[in-house]
Amino acid sequence: MVDHLANTEINSQRIAAVESCFGASGQPLALPGRVLLGEGVLTKECRKKAKPRIFFLFNDILVYGSIVLNKRKYRSQHIIPLEEVTLELLPETLQAKNRWMIKTAKKSFVVSAASTTERQEWISHIEECVRRQLLATGRQPTTEHAAPWIPDKATDICMRCTQTRFSALTRRHHCRKCGFVVCAECSRERFLLPRLSPKPLRVCSLCYRELAAQKQKEEEAERDRGSPGQLAHLGGAICGASSGDDDDSDEDREGSKDGDWPSRVEFYTSGVSWSAFHS
Repeated sequence: MVDHLANTEINSQRIAAVESCFGASGQPLALPGRVLLGEGVLTKECRKKAKPRIFFLFNDILVYGSIVLNKRKYRSQHIIPLEEVTLELLPETLQAKNRWMIKTAKKSFVVSAASTTERQEWISHIEECVRRQLLATGRQPTTEHAAPWIPDKATDICMRCTQTRFSALTRRHHCRKCGFVVCAECSRERFLLPRLSPKPLRVCSLCYRELAAQKQKEEEAERDRGSPGQLAHLGGAICGASSGDDDDSDEDREGSKDGDWPSRVEFYTSGVSWSAFHS
């Protein structure tokens, strides 16, 4: 069905309508062989609070953006190649239902649907498109993913030192490696994470020590192999970069003060319906 619709007039019109809604701020979406399969509004967990976002599923990309006027105007367009996507179901809680995580090497985030049925529709459609895209490109599924940012509201204290209490004067920051909410004192360090940015990014003290130690091991291994001139790539190759968020304005464990915060995986583990254009 997808191949049959790839070059039809109705598919071209639908893609053009999406491009028009994003306007000049969005990237062109029409490509030979690209098919728009469906769209819908999902709730995306952002840094400050959960917000509705419009999502469009194509046969090779997932596009989302902020809603200015539904069906008329969108902004802050984001494009995710489907061969980079992995999905993870999240458990139900009283406060959070129908959630799953969209994970890539550059950015990971949590979304929720209006119902269990709608969530399953989204997941099944995306996973089928990912499967087809990997088959077409010959690529293997991505195994390293960015950490999702833990929302600001999840904690009133630094998740590293567990001493600093956030306030109007004491700002929250996010480690780009683990996604934890940390204070300025516990996130003074910067480290090069090339998947996310060509510039060194803020990381918490614990992640910095782990990243630096791993980099040193890699450099020592290179020297032992007699290749000291090939070290430039090591800063980003050692692990995946943490994801940013469209609402962010930003760019340690210290001995006995270490808190017992769970890993980011444990943190997440503890309106308009999907509308498929082509059935």
